[in-house]
Amino acid sequence: MYTRLSKEDEDKQQPESESIQNQKSLLTSYARDRGWEIYHVYCDEDYSGADSLRPDFNRMMDAASERKFQIILCKSQSRFTRDMELVERYIHGLFPVWGIRFVSVADNTDTEIKGSKKARQINGLINEWYLEDLSENIRMVFDMKRRQGQYIGGFPIYGYRKDPNDKNHLIVDPEAAEVVRKIYQWALEGHGKQNIACMLNTMGVVNPTRYKAERGWSGSRPCRKDFGIWNKNTVWRILHNEMYTGVMVQGRVKKASYKSKVMLRVPREQWFRVEGTHEAIIDPKTFQTVQNLMALRTREDGTGSVHPLAGLVKCMDCGSTMSKSGNGRKAVYYLRCKLYADSGEEKLCTRHSIRLDRLIDLVRERLRAYIQQYFVLEEVKIPQPRSAPKEVLNQEQKTLAARLEKRSTALRQLYLDRVSGVLTEGQFVELNQDFLAEKSRLEIRLAQIDEELAAQQERKEQKDLMEQARKLLELNPLPRELAAALIQKIEIGEPNPDTGTQEVKIYWKF
Repeated sequence: MYTRLSKEDEDKQQPESESIQNQKSLLTSYARDRGWEIYHVYCDEDYSGADSLRPDFNRMMDAASERKFQIILCKSQSRFTRDMELVERYIHGLFPVWGIRFVSVADNTDTEIKGSKKARQINGLINEWYLEDLSENIRMVFDMKRRQGQYIGGFPIYGYRKDPNDKNHLIVDPEAAEVVRKIYQWALEGHGKQNIACMLNTMGVVNPTRYKAERGWSGSRPCRKDFGIWNKNTVWRILHNEMYTGVMVQGRVKKASYKSKVMLRVPREQWFRVEGTHEAIIDPKTFQTVQNLMALRTREDGTGSVHPLAGLVKCMDCGSTMSKSGNGRKAVYYLRCKLYADSGEEKLCTRHSIRLDRLIDLVRERLRAYIQQYFVLEEVKIPQPRSAPKEVLNQEQKTLAARLEKRSTALRQLYLDRVSGVLTEGQFVELNQDFLAEKSRLEIRLAQIDEELAAQQERKEQKDLMEQARKLLELNPLPRELAAALIQKIEIGEPNPDTGTQEVKIYWKF
């Protein structure tokens, strides 16, 4: 006996007779009424009728090929399979060879009855049409959810988890999100994906697969020797995933057909992309900057990082990218034409060699001059303080505050003396005016001191800001992010052996 129930059947709220238990009861009664001895009950739950990898189905086929029974009994042909290919392969092909009789109760299908083959084939076609319609309906529902920005995947990308109140909404996983931010920060600093993976492994950070497994999010899987180790491909995927900016991106792949498990890539313009569906881990500007840096298609050197001008330097004659090469133990690096380096004995271009450190110094100077065309730091004037030093003002403030407190206490005592009759009306008025006048002078001076101290603090903050700006304009080291943002390309000419000069042209993006 063979029984099956799939998720599609449960979701469509099939009648009670479709349940596994009722299938078994029906088939058991049917077999006993005919005096058949039951060899075994095979059961696949949560498997589609189009799936040829059902565990018990394949165990049953193995037993059938060994002639361990004579009849396969199902409630209907659709329980056995909804795939017309499997109908032809087994029911009409192998079963007659193995001496297996196929019987389905609800369809009145029996391979022992001659002339019923057409009915079985029609049933097979109807079942396959049902599968196709079901697949199309499910796809339409999923596409609708994708258009609405609802997450329909099994497990979210690293850095997020499903909202416990809404399985189609993602919320930030703080621990993993912090790792994602570090990865992007390192990428901005010029570290390559291989170096980033090594840094994460050195820090003892487990990779996304192990992270999810430790929390029971990814199901059970065999533990490999390197299970939990980061690699450059994982880092690359994280650095290219726009979902970290709060944009829901789905539909990047699709099945070749409802009968196949082969996945095909979908063109980018056909992806489902909805903005603002979840909290961003990486801001869009940072994400785009990282994409621009990675689009230069740079290669890491032996240290696992790239130099700040990587991918920007071109040969002035052939337009090829200049490649980096070392000079023995001196740790002096040069750039030379890639076409020259890769063309073998018959050189297709000249060397165009230039020392990397000298080129970086030259670009730094030109970049600083270029920036100062738009922001001239020397024109920013900071007003010089005209008041007493901060320490003197603080001491005066303390003294005046103490005097003001004494005058306030004296005023309170003065009122008490007047009420108790110690002072006459005239004495009280005269003393009261003097105390109030002095109190007013103290308050005015304290207010002036507060203003002067605030102005001094503002001037100090401006001075610190200008000092920080000057240090940044030194461009030491040269920020790769800034070079990639402002420079379109740098062309290197062939050195002139007579004059010892070498032409260097910088093309700006703006």
